[in-house]
Amino acid sequence: METRRIGSLEVSVVGLGCNNFGGRLDRQGARSVVAAALDAGVNFFDTADMYGETRSEELLGDALGGRRDQTVVATKFGWWIDDQRHGAKPDYVRRAVEDSLRRLGTDRIDLYQLHRPDPETPIEQTLAVLDELVRAGKVREIGCSQFSAAQLREAQAAVRGGAARFVSVQNQYSLLHREPEREVLPECERQGLAFLPFFPLASGILTGKYRRGAPAPTGTRLSANSGLADLFLNDRNLATAEALAAFAERRGHSLLELAFSWLLRHRVVPSVIAGAMSPEQVRANVAAAGWRLSAEELAEVDRLAPPAPPAAPAG
Repeated sequence: METRRIGSLEVSVVGLGCNNFGGRLDRQGARSVVAAALDAGVNFFDTADMYGETRSEELLGDALGGRRDQTVVATKFGWWIDDQRHGAKPDYVRRAVEDSLRRLGTDRIDLYQLHRPDPETPIEQTLAVLDELVRAGKVREIGCSQFSAAQLREAQAAVRGGAARFVSVQNQYSLLHREPEREVLPECERQGLAFLPFFPLASGILTGKYRRGAPAPTGTRLSANSGLADLFLNDRNLATAEALAAFAERRGHSLLELAFSWLLRHRVVPSVIAGAMSPEQVRANVAAAGWRLSAEELAEVDRLAPPAPPAAPAG
């Protein structure tokens, strides 16, 4: 499989998101999905300390087993776990990384990401403790998630000398959510940051399994999560997905192939991280990344799924 870089890390262009581990997937399910991913050439695995009520990291570590050194493991900290475990204050970050290392059963985290901005902690304090973890060998690279372009600039300005800096940002981005094109993607270009899309399949809408006027299929994420359903399951998204599916099918491709390949057209996107509930889904995701869209095809996609309007000028 093709690889691209996140800082010093070399990652497969299709990654595996592990947010289902410990929730919709048990230990055996996680093992089968991870094994299928490894066998298909996936080396990039993304989780977070709060996924599966902290069980995702444990199940990922268990599933990787003796193949850990073949992989790039990314996890996140800072989301609310309980009253004592949340945020990005230095003392908590030191605790959070030790907890994640223990659950993952590893001696280092390849990409350690601040899961969301912490308005109560100056970014320079968080970056200082992350640099400490990098120098200690517990973390190889650091990243962030859900940062605006202004917050990325603030983080860049807070780095002193040769201290560790964010090498990636993970924000929502898909054919149905193109807002990052306004400011965050250009900022990534400017800073040389990797951009990792989350919800790249719009929580399943871009797999083609949902239809207008029909309930969400039983067993799908949107049938079990009313919050996500409210966010994604609407007539506008479904109509756009149907139009994009017809466009892809006329060219001998699937909607899934379009969703992956369209994201990977952008040079700052190193990997598309998608969850999977089965080995078959893993293999389908891996196979979906090979369409090289022409300029004419990209223009037609823009007509069917229009870009976000330009950002308003400052001032």
